[in-house]
Amino acid sequence: MIETLTVNLDARSYPIRFGADLAGEVRGEVARLTMAGRKVAVLTDANFVRAQGAALRAMLGDAPVLAVEPGEGSKSLAGLGRVLDFLAEQKLDRGGTLFAVGGGVIGDLGGFAAASWLRGIDFVQVPTTLLAMVDSSVGGKTGINLPAGKNLAGAFHQPRAVFISTGLLATLPPREFAAGLAEVIKYGLLGDAALFTQLEKTLLTIASPELAAVVRRCCAAKARIVEADEFETAKDGGRALLNLGHTFGHAIENAAGYGEYLHGEAVAIGLCAAARLSAELKLISAADEARVAKVVAEHALPTKLRAPLALTDLLAAMARDKKVRAGLPRFVVLNKIGEAATRDGVTAAQAEACFRAIGAV
Repeated sequence: MIETLTVNLDARSYPIRFGADLAGEVRGEVARLTMAGRKVAVLTDANFVRAQGAALRAMLGDAPVLAVEPGEGSKSLAGLGRVLDFLAEQKLDRGGTLFAVGGGVIGDLGGFAAASWLRGIDFVQVPTTLLAMVDSSVGGKTGINLPAGKNLAGAFHQPRAVFISTGLLATLPPREFAAGLAEVIKYGLLGDAALFTQLEKTLLTIASPELAAVVRRCCAAKARIVEADEFETAKDGGRALLNLGHTFGHAIENAAGYGEYLHGEAVAIGLCAAARLSAELKLISAADEARVAKVVAEHALPTKLRAPLALTDLLAAMARDKKVRAGLPRFVVLNKIGEAATRDGVTAAQAEACFRAIGAV
């Protein structure tokens, strides 16, 4: 059964389509654009081409494809230049549409290229990883990494549609699937205590019958948050709540070198650090902090750094984070399991203590 959820953003509204196999839906969208005289191009990664080449052809037919190397290394200034050169080679005009078929890296890179090319063309998200399905494909945040920090160059550019085919997860490596679960856990922690309890009771796997429903649940939660605060301008709360675990996680990715940790792995450790900070601030109990770490570990995710990272490097990376306001990091903390809040005024000593708790030296 195919279901639709609409992200309501006035003229920028778009549908999220859910189903086990949406190849026909994507193919229909390509045909509609082509019939209207609009050119189509595809950005994907080499791993997806190798694992799901037939699925790619079933969705996009003979549309021109640029396949970049998987991983955060492609989400760079050089990677952006390569995509823009590809769009130039294909002679996409302002009526063109770029299909981003892949995980979070492809969605972020493709979306930013679409926002930049000719000052903005349409793009369509076809997420192929759990992380992209439950989080990054929805909401219009696009961007690339710089040596100075994660996602420091980017744009808000909403897709025209999102097609979520959960059947594409069949060939996803276990480590990549686990990385996506970090974002699922995040949604439970920030606003859905029942989802978190479900994750405590039942291990979510690719084979879980409830997986499709969980994906829809996370997308619905993000859609409502984005509708209320599309450009993350709320003074408190709002879209910034989606950064739970990310202030720590982005610092880990930067200090370790992009690619050493999958984004979801860094976020998982960040969730544990955020829970520690929440406990330090006396917002949650030590027992609730332990619940967070237990769910993270049970879903095959790290709770601490695999190898020590220098505290100075982590703090320097955090200071360059795009969420810094007036020179100070802004954290997302837990008031309780299922309720998050933004928090200013966290001291350097408190942040250091949380980094030490996850293995920084």
